[in-house]
Amino acid sequence: MAVRHQLIRSEPSAVWAVLEDPSRYADWVVGADCSVPGEGPWPEVGSSLVYTVRVGPKAFRSRTVVRRYEPPRWLELEVHSGPFGTVRIAFDIRSWGDETLVIVDEHPLRGFAGVVHNLVIDALLQVRHRGMLARLADVVERESARSAGRSTAAWSTRHRPSASDGRDTSP
Repeated sequence: MAVRHQLIRSEPSAVWAVLEDPSRYADWVVGADCSVPGEGPWPEVGSSLVYTVRVGPKAFRSRTVVRRYEPPRWLELEVHSGPFGTVRIAFDIRSWGDETLVIVDEHPLRGFAGVVHNLVIDALLQVRHRGMLARLADVVERESARSAGRSTAAWSTRHRPSASDGRDTSP
């Protein structure tokens, strides 16, 4: 079992906005090249995404199914990787002041991955998680900054001093 955490400088709702957007899956999942909706409305339990994973010149199709969806705290996925089997990836999303603590727990469930699971594979998963969580944090924090910039720009446009209100507007 590989468990890793990441503190993200945004509210949990911003993290959920990315996790709940099926078009953003490839933005934060390491190895995913593009994703399209599979069955059902993502991320309802039983819904799925189909995506391409690239390893060098090779491309493989994979599918991820939602097994547990309990916002604002839990998202659990089962990743189907063909002959390699399936793995469970659980996201525990916690409010941490004005930030979010994301804890990822991944372990093989079925097939070859479950049979050969060992400490070496857990170490490799730790490296993968480090990249995945860093990408998730980057996507969420950029989106939050962009949204904050729009809010600030909209506020400053609406609240710009004018000569008619008696305030000095000179630079």
